[in-house]
Amino acid sequence: MVRVGVMKPDFRTRAVLGAGGLLAISALLATGILWLTNWHAKPYIVENERIALLRSLNAVISRDRYDNDPVTDSIGVDASAITANQITSRIYRARKSGQNAGVAITAVAPDGYSGSIVLLVGIDYPGTLTGVRILSHHETPGLGDAIEEDRSDWITKFTGRSRHNPEDARWKVKKDGGDFMQFTGATITPRAVVKAIHACLVFYDQHRGELYDLKAGNSYKIR
Repeated sequence: MVRVGVMKPDFRTRAVLGAGGLLAISALLATGILWLTNWHAKPYIVENERIALLRSLNAVISRDRYDNDPVTDSIGVDASAITANQITSRIYRARKSGQNAGVAITAVAPDGYSGSIVLLVGIDYPGTLTGVRILSHHETPGLGDAIEEDRSDWITKFTGRSRHNPEDARWKVKKDGGDFMQFTGATITPRAVVKAIHACLVFYDQHRGELYDLKAGNSYKIR
C-alpha cells in the first residue's frame, strides 16, 4: 500500500519562506511610511510652491499694484493663441480696489537654441510691460543663459515697452532689423524671447476686454 501525505517543508524551505515574508512586511511598512511622509509634507510643498510663484509674479508685477490674490484669480488659455504651442498658458490677473491692474502671462518660446524657453510676462492694464522673467530654459551656459536676470540685465530692458513701443515691425533683434540687442555668438536665444514677448503683447491687446471677465480657475480657448 502506498501512503499519500503532505510533505513538511524542510529547514531550508522554511528559512526561504520566512525571509520572503519579512521582505514583504518590510516593503509594506516602507510603503506606508513613505505614504504618511508624503501626506504630511504635501501641504508644505504646496505652500512652498505658492510662495515661489508669488515671488516670480512680484518680479513682473509690483506688489503695490494689486490687492487681490492673482494665484487664485487666474485662468488657463489655449497657448496656440499666443505662441502657437499646443499647451495651456496660465494668466494671472492683478486687481486693486476692484479695478483691473494687469496680468502676468506664462508663455513658451518653442524656438530657443536648445529647446523651449518658459517666460513670465507682466503687462499693466493699458498694455505696457511691467517686467519679464525667464522661468526655465536649456540654453547654452555662458551664451544663451544671458537671458536670465542674474546673468545679465538684458531681460530687464523690456520693462516700459509696449506693442507700439517700438512698433510691431521693430519687435526683432537688431540683426533682423529690430530694436533689441542680441548676444555675441548667440542670436537664436534672444530672437526667440523677443518674439514670444511680442506675441504676448499682441494677444493681450486683442483680448484685454475679455481676459479680466472670464471665471477664475477655468481654461478657455481664445482665438
